[in-house]
Amino acid sequence: MDQDLVDRLLIRETIENWAVWRDAGDWERFRTVWTDDGWMMATWKQGSADDFIAASIEGWNKGVSILHFLGGSSIDVAGDRAIAQTKMTISQRGPVDGVICDIVCTGRFYDFMLKLDGAWRVRLRQPIYEKDRLDPLDPAAKLVLDESLLAQFPVGYRHLAYLQTKIGYQVKRDMPGLKGTEVEALYSRGKDWLAGKPL
Repeated sequence: MDQDLVDRLLIRETIENWAVWRDAGDWERFRTVWTDDGWMMATWKQGSADDFIAASIEGWNKGVSILHFLGGSSIDVAGDRAIAQTKMTISQRGPVDGVICDIVCTGRFYDFMLKLDGAWRVRLRQPIYEKDRLDPLDPAAKLVLDESLLAQFPVGYRHLAYLQTKIGYQVKRDMPGLKGTEVEALYSRGKDWLAGKPL
């Protein structure tokens, strides 16, 4: 089989393992999808892979419910480096002002991948947040959002950020969306990564 195709299949396998193992709480195997110096940029946690895993375990033990669903991928490979963009949704359930809600955020995982000893691993994951929505589980529930708080977050993930803030997380407020300077800077970093430049 063509090596380029093999690499793309292995990258996709790593991306799928990330979602399945993280959402299942399979923390030991989840660590294997990262490089030793892997880094995660989530709305609610930015830090090393080890810090992200520890925070995920803490949230898991507290009942925080965050799940991921993957769509198609576009992968650019340059030697032992790659950039993978994968359509995804983040689904989080939790209380919003006393009402249990589901928030679904649609976007892309933008992954800086590195091949080490024949295995593709995530060096940096930066999600791109394109749009989101909030739905009470009880359609008859009365929910009035704090518009001033909601407006503090980018449109691509403002409802997700609203929930995460309400349950105690410090949410990063300048994550890349579908358009804008943040996502353009991310694309530039991706080109530099494929050209062999350091992160």
